[in-house]
Amino acid sequence: MIHKFIEFVPTELENDVLYISIDYCTAIHKCCCGCGKEVVTPISPTGWKITFDGESISLYPSIGNWSFPCQSHYWIKNDKIVWATKWSQDEINVGRQLEKSEKMKYFENKKAALHIKNKKELNLWSRIKIWLSGFSKR
Repeated sequence: MIHKFIEFVPTELENDVLYISIDYCTAIHKCCCGCGKEVVTPISPTGWKITFDGESISLYPSIGNWSFPCQSHYWIKNDKIVWATKWSQDEINVGRQLEKSEKMKYFENKKAALHIKNKKELNLWSRIKIWLSGFSKR
Protein backbone atom coordinates (compact mmCIF):
# COMPACT_ATOMS: atom_id res chain seq x y z
CA MET A 1 0.00 0.00 0.00
CA ILE A 2 1.21 3.51 -0.71
CA HIS A 3 0.05 6.70 0.96
CA LYS A 4 -0.78 10.07 -0.54
CA PHE A 5 -1.27 13.27 1.41
CA ILE A 6 -4.15 15.20 -0.14
CA GLU A 7 -6.41 18.11 0.68
CA PHE A 8 -9.57 16.73 -0.92
CA VAL A 9 -10.58 13.13 -1.52
CA PRO A 10 -10.44 12.26 -5.23
CA THR A 11 -13.67 11.19 -6.92
CA GLU A 12 -12.11 7.84 -7.87
CA LEU A 13 -10.01 6.01 -5.30
CA GLU A 14 -7.15 3.84 -6.51
CA ASN A 15 -6.62 0.35 -5.08
CA ASP A 16 -3.81 0.00 -2.53
CA VAL A 17 -3.61 3.75 -1.84
CA LEU A 18 -4.25 5.32 1.54
CA TYR A 19 -5.31 8.94 1.04
CA ILE A 20 -4.69 11.20 4.02
CA SER A 21 -6.17 14.67 4.46
CA ILE A 22 -4.59 16.39 7.42
CA ASP A 23 -6.83 19.45 6.84
CA TYR A 24 -9.95 17.31 7.24
CA CYS A 25 -8.49 14.80 9.75
CA THR A 26 -9.44 11.85 7.57
CA ALA A 27 -7.82 8.87 5.92
CA ILE A 28 -9.68 6.94 3.22
CA HIS A 29 -8.91 3.90 1.09
CA LYS A 30 -10.59 1.05 -0.74
CA CYS A 31 -11.17 -2.00 1.41
CA CYS A 32 -8.07 -4.16 1.30
CA CYS A 33 -10.03 -7.37 0.69
CA GLY A 34 -10.75 -6.21 -2.86
CA CYS A 35 -14.52 -5.72 -2.43
CA GLY A 36 -14.14 -2.11 -3.61
CA LYS A 37 -15.96 -0.48 -0.67
CA GLU A 38 -14.59 2.87 0.54
CA VAL A 39 -13.21 2.80 4.08
CA VAL A 40 -13.19 6.11 5.94
CA THR A 41 -11.09 6.37 9.09
CA PRO A 42 -11.58 9.68 10.92
CA ILE A 43 -8.41 10.85 12.64
CA SER A 44 -9.36 12.10 16.11
CA PRO A 45 -8.82 11.57 19.82
CA THR A 46 -11.73 9.08 19.73
CA GLY A 47 -11.07 7.69 16.26
CA TRP A 48 -7.95 6.51 14.51
CA LYS A 49 -4.44 7.72 15.19
CA ILE A 50 -1.99 8.12 12.38
CA THR A 51 1.77 7.78 12.56
CA PHE A 52 4.04 9.08 9.81
CA ASP A 53 7.71 8.24 10.29
CA GLY A 54 8.89 10.24 7.29
CA GLU A 55 8.56 7.28 4.95
CA SER A 56 5.52 5.21 5.88
CA ILE A 57 2.11 5.46 7.50
CA SER A 58 0.54 3.39 10.26
CA LEU A 59 -3.04 3.57 11.53
CA TYR A 60 -4.19 2.57 14.99
CA PRO A 61 -6.41 0.80 15.95
CA SER A 62 -7.14 -1.95 13.46
CA ILE A 63 -9.71 -1.48 10.75
CA GLY A 64 -12.73 -3.72 11.20
CA ASN A 65 -15.18 -3.35 8.34
CA TRP A 66 -18.03 -4.91 10.31
CA SER A 67 -20.79 -3.21 8.32
CA PHE A 68 -19.44 -4.50 5.00
CA PRO A 69 -20.42 -7.94 3.66
CA CYS A 70 -16.71 -8.91 3.67
CA GLN A 71 -16.25 -7.99 7.35
CA SER A 72 -12.53 -7.69 6.67
CA HIS A 73 -10.23 -6.91 9.57
CA TYR A 74 -6.68 -5.63 9.19
CA TRP A 75 -4.04 -3.19 10.33
CA ILE A 76 -2.12 -0.70 8.22
CA LYS A 77 1.41 -0.76 9.59
CA ASN A 78 4.30 0.95 7.83
CA ASP A 79 2.35 1.07 4.53
CA LYS A 80 1.68 -2.68 4.73
CA ILE A 81 -1.55 -4.58 5.25
CA VAL A 82 -1.39 -6.92 8.22
CA TRP A 83 -4.43 -9.18 8.29
CA ALA A 84 -6.09 -9.66 11.66
CA THR A 85 -8.27 -12.50 12.86
CA LYS A 86 -11.90 -12.57 11.78
CA TRP A 87 -14.20 -11.54 14.61
CA SER A 88 -17.41 -13.29 15.61
CA GLN A 89 -20.59 -11.25 15.95
CA ASP A 90 -20.18 -11.37 19.75
CA GLU A 91 -16.65 -9.94 19.47
CA ILE A 92 -17.91 -7.22 17.10
CA ASN A 93 -20.69 -6.30 19.55
CA VAL A 94 -18.26 -6.13 22.49
CA GLY A 95 -15.81 -4.07 20.42
CA ARG A 96 -18.53 -1.62 19.40
CA GLN A 97 -19.73 -1.28 23.00
CA LEU A 98 -16.17 -0.69 24.23
CA GLU A 99 -15.61 1.94 21.54
CA LYS A 100 -18.87 3.68 22.46
CA SER A 101 -17.96 3.60 26.15
CA GLU A 102 -14.49 5.04 25.48
CA LYS A 103 -15.97 7.86 23.36
CA MET A 104 -18.52 8.70 26.06
CA LYS A 105 -15.79 8.76 28.72
CA TYR A 106 -13.62 11.02 26.54
CA PHE A 107 -16.43 13.53 25.93
CA GLU A 108 -17.54 13.46 29.57
CA ASN A 109 -13.97 14.28 30.60
CA LYS A 110 -13.82 17.08 28.01
CA LYS A 111 -17.15 18.44 29.26
CA ALA A 112 -15.94 18.32 32.88
CA ALA A 113 -12.69 20.08 31.95
CA LEU A 114 -14.62 22.77 30.09
CA HIS A 115 -16.96 23.22 33.06
CA ILE A 116 -13.99 23.65 35.41
CA LYS A 117 -12.38 26.11 32.99
CA ASN A 118 -15.61 28.09 32.66
CA LYS A 119 -16.09 28.08 36.42
CA LYS A 120 -12.59 29.48 36.92
CA GLU A 121 -13.25 32.15 34.29
CA LEU A 122 -16.58 32.99 35.89
CA ASN A 123 -14.95 33.32 39.28
CA LEU A 124 -12.27 35.59 37.84
CA TRP A 125 -14.89 37.66 36.01
CA SER A 126 -16.99 37.86 39.15
CA ARG A 127 -13.97 39.13 41.07
CA ILE A 128 -13.30 41.75 38.41
CA LYS A 129 -16.93 42.91 38.46
CA ILE A 130 -16.85 43.18 42.25
CA TRP A 131 -13.58 45.09 42.10
CA LEU A 132 -14.98 47.44 39.44
CA SER A 133 -18.20 47.96 41.38
CA GLY A 134 -16.05 49.31 44.22
CA PHE A 135 -15.03 52.23 42.01
CA SER A 136 -18.63 53.14 41.16
CA LYS A 137 -19.47 53.54 44.85
CA ARG A 138 -16.70 56.09 45.43
